This record gives sequence, C-alpha cells and structure tokens, in this order.
Amino acid sequence: MVDRNLLRDFNVSDDELDDVFAGTLQHVDGEEFEGDGIDSLYTSIAAYDVNSIIEGSVVRVEGEEVLIDIGYKSEGIVAIDEWDGEEPPKPGQRVAVLLEEIEDEFGLILLSKRKADRIKKWMDITSSKKEGDVVTGHVIRKIKGGLLVDIGVNVFLPASQVDIRRPPDIGNYIGTDIDCLILKIDESRRNIVVSRRRLIEVQREEMKKNLLAEITEGQIRKGIVKNIADFGAFVDLGGIDGLLHITDMSWGRIGHPSEMVKIDDEIEVKILHIDRDREKIALGLKQKEKSPWDDVETKYPVGTKIKGEVVNVMSYGAFVKLEDGIEGLVHISEMSWTKRVNHPTELVNPGDEVEVVVLGINKDKQEISLGMKQALPNPWDQVAEKYPPGAIVNGTVRNLTNYGAFIELEEGVDGLLHVSDMSWTRKISHANEMLKKGDPITCQVISVDQERKRIALGLKQLAEDPWENQIPNKYQPGEQVTGKVTKITNFGVFVELEPELEGLLHVSELSDQKIENPETFVKVGQDLDVRILRIDPVDRKIGLSRKTSPDYAAAAAEDGGKGAAAPAAGPRPRTELKGGTEGSSGPLFTLGGGAAEEPAAEAKVEDETPTPAE
Repeated sequence: MVDRNLLRDFNVSDDELDDVFAGTLQHVDGEEFEGDGIDSLYTSIAAYDVNSIIEGSVVRVEGEEVLIDIGYKSEGIVAIDEWDGEEPPKPGQRVAVLLEEIEDEFGLILLSKRKADRIKKWMDITSSKKEGDVVTGHVIRKIKGGLLVDIGVNVFLPASQVDIRRPPDIGNYIGTDIDCLILKIDESRRNIVVSRRRLIEVQREEMKKNLLAEITEGQIRKGIVKNIADFGAFVDLGGIDGLLHITDMSWGRIGHPSEMVKIDDEIEVKILHIDRDREKIALGLKQKEKSPWDDVETKYPVGTKIKGEVVNVMSYGAFVKLEDGIEGLVHISEMSWTKRVNHPTELVNPGDEVEVVVLGINKDKQEISLGMKQALPNPWDQVAEKYPPGAIVNGTVRNLTNYGAFIELEEGVDGLLHVSDMSWTRKISHANEMLKKGDPITCQVISVDQERKRIALGLKQLAEDPWENQIPNKYQPGEQVTGKVTKITNFGVFVELEPELEGLLHVSELSDQKIENPETFVKVGQDLDVRILRIDPVDRKIGLSRKTSPDYAAAAAEDGGKGAAAPAAGPRPRTELKGGTEGSSGPLFTLGGGAAEEPAAEAKVEDETPTPAE
C-alpha cells in the first residue's frame, strides 16, 4: 500500500511517482500497463461491492492466516480454519471469497471463504431446486424444535415432520442420510424447511393404493410392527397399517401385546378382514396355526379328570388352563362339597396347579365348565349312614336365624334346628333366645334328605314331652291356681302358670259379666287366681276361667275336663269354651251343642315361625 502524502513529504511529485511505477509495472494481468496514472490501478476494484463474491489468488500462508490477492492495492486475509475438511491452500491457488470489509482499522481487507461457499451453495440449491422437490441430506445435529440437515446448505427439519409417528428421540437420526421434501424456501432469510414425513405420506399413499388393489382376505403378508397399545399392535404392511388385536395374537392367554411382538419386528400375519372404504385391515397371528378348540371334545370328553394351572381368579370362579389356548371355568359353586366359599381366593390363587373334572363343553362359544369338588368324594353320599334318624349328634352353632339355628356336624355338613324343635313348652321367636353362635350343642337327628342335602335336628326331643304325663298329672280340671298375666289380646289373656307354661283365659271366661275389652279388666304382670277348665295334651292347651259360679265349676270338675255340663240350678245355655298355649289353635273343648249367648272368639297362640328350610 502506497501513502502518497508520505511521498509528498519527500518532495516527490505525482508525475515522478507515476514514471517510477510505469517503469516497474510493465504489465498487469499479462497486458501492458497504460498510464492514466497509478490511480487507474488502485481503482480497478471499484466494481467490487462489499458482501459480493470475488475470485482471488492465494499469495502465501502466514500462521493462521491466508493472504489473498483480489487485485486491490493490498491483500485480503482469510482465517485458515475456513478450509476445515479441505486440503490447506497453496500459493497461486484460485479461490472464491466474500468481500466483507475494505480496509478495517488496520488497513486490511476482510474476506471469508466459508461465507462465499455458503452463498454459492445456496445459489446452486435455489437455482436447481424448488418447493416440492425431493432432496437427500445428512442430519448434522439436533436443534430447538427439530433437526439441522445438510443438503448442500443447512436446512431445518421440524420434529413433527421427522416421521408419520413422532419417534421417542429424534436425536437417533443424527449422523444418518435421509430423503426429504422441500416444504418452503425463504430467499430473503435464506432459510429452507424440509419434511421427511410429507415424503413418506406421499410414498405411502401410492403404496396404499397398490396394496389395497392386490390384498385379499386369508393372505399371509409380512409387515413391520410400528406401534404397540394395550389392545394390540399396528403393523405396517407397506403403505397401510393393519391392527393385530391382542385376542388374535395367541390361542393362549397373554397380558399385554408386548409379550408377543416388539416395535420394528418383522412378522408374518394373516389378513382376517379388509374394510376398503375405511381403509382398515384386521390381522391375525394365531390364525396361522390350527385352533386347539377344533378337537377339544376328543381331547377332553365330559367326565375327564385332568390337572391344570389357575391363570385368573374372579369373584365368580377361577379360570384353569388345560393347555395353551384352552381354558375352562371352575364356578365358585363347583369348588368344594363342604366348605362355604365366599371368594375363590380362599381355595386357589393364580399359578396353582389343581385337579379338575370336565363338566361340559360349548365348542361354538369355546367354553369349558370344570369342577374341582367332583375330583373329590362327596361327603353327603355317606350322610344317611353316619346320621340316621334318632341318632344323638354333637355339633357347633354356626348361624342363628328367626326360624332356627344351623348346627355344623362336620365341615360342610350342617343340620337345621328349627325353633319349633327347641322346647316343648316355650314359644320362641328367634333362635338367639336359646342359643349363641359358636356354642357346642347336642341334638337328635329327626330326618335326613340326602338329595336336598338337609338334616333336621331336634333339641326338645332329648327330653320327655311334659304334655304326655307331667302337665296332665300336675294340673286337674277345676283346680284353683295362681298365675301372672303375660299377654293381653282381643280374644283373651295369657296367664303364665309356671316358667314356659301358659294357659288361656278367654274373654268369655274373664268374669261373670260380659267384658268388651280385656285391657280394662286386667293388666300385664298382674297376678290372677284362675281355675283350670281343661287340659288338652294333643293341642297342648290349657283353658282357664275366672267365673265365680260354683255350679259351673262343679260341672267342669264332674266332666273331668272333657267338657263341663251346664249346672242343674238353672237353664244356662251351653257355649264353646276356648283356650290354650304352645302355638296351636281351635277350641279347647265344647260344652254341649246349644246356642251360645254371644259369638265366641277363637283363642290361640300364633306360631309365626316358617317351616324348616335349608
């Protein structure tokens, strides 16, 4: 670089300077220099603009810098690392550079080979490619929102455009070559956006049309597992995905599709169904093999005893695998002859090996009924022999109800002790009045129904019936006794003569006068003096009276309690006398056949307990 001001300080004129240069520089670029002055050479790069690409020549390499002559009055400098990946520059080598700045603060020209290369590549790409064209690029690195791909220039591949289904980690594509479709070219910002997904969609659309044209149901096709869900796996058949449902993967039981297939596995599947309108295909894996249900009746005839593995337990039963693809249900009611099973887990758990008997087969529904208890002897087959009627047995009170108590004689064998068989004299409304759950008890077997699996038990039968001898001997008709009022009804009053023994004082026998409402005459808990009218051992009733007529009492005594005659002193009409206890109903006895003075009400003790039930 020549500083003319410095030369003028030495009294050198411009003409003299031009003559010196003219003699020195005879040729420039092979042509003879013609002097409009040296300034014509200095201004030879006036046509070069900043940020334009200029071709220059390498002068020399100094350390980390390369000096390049672009025809200006001084050389330009380019950092040597801009030849990264290329052979180092050599003197005389021609190179295209970008003119970034003319004469910086150090009087140097700043050039950039890297930027010039980028601009040239950009121009090459934009001149040869347009939106919609397919390009191949190398994935350089992962950036925010996507990938940077080198197709000659760096372009942006958004993460959403990497694949049809977004991969778990788009970083797996780094270092690979991919084909993309140019979505947008922004020349002002020198930016290009590409899409691999759009290219795949275009390709798959064409493949889909070809596939749907040639595919048929029943074909065996190869495919790639693309996605796995809880209900199945999606298999790419080449242009369209088919669904391989979990129920069509194996004849046996599987918990999740991942037990059978993995993503990117290549598998052979059978075409089960094609919906060409909705472009949906159902696939099967197990259908490639013969169904184990085809000859199930031959392999497992009804009555066969076989071992199996418990694979699932529900509230209603357990599923037992006999072989891969064949499972049967053991209903909770078929698990034990004797044990009361509230839930199958009380007896079995998944993984247990059990022995079962085939009870039934429904080949169309692919169902097998199994039984566990049928593999064991039935204890009820020997119940009639072990517990004959009249036998004295020991048991434990298992449950109490309003109609009786269930007595466990052995595991799984219960008998019913009805409330009517608990006491000869006491009226029992609920079994808990006599017994407690868990109490040991001794009973007598009354009857055995082996088919209905029922045993009737009795407690009172262990003692003599007091109505046969004890009560008739103790209480005589006409005898005066004292009792306590226990209950008042519209037809009469019940009077307790002794614990668990009551007599009925009919409303017509309360007084010599007519009584409309017994509650106005007596109160519960009141002690009464009454007279025995009649003892009826068959109906288990005692009739009482409070009438004071001595003739009437004498007639009752003379009649022996079978029906007192009318007293001789007066023409008293005969009436029907009633009374009793222990749940029976009907007249206690009848005095003659004459017309009654007033309508007689039926006096009875209601037995509201049901008949013995299981």
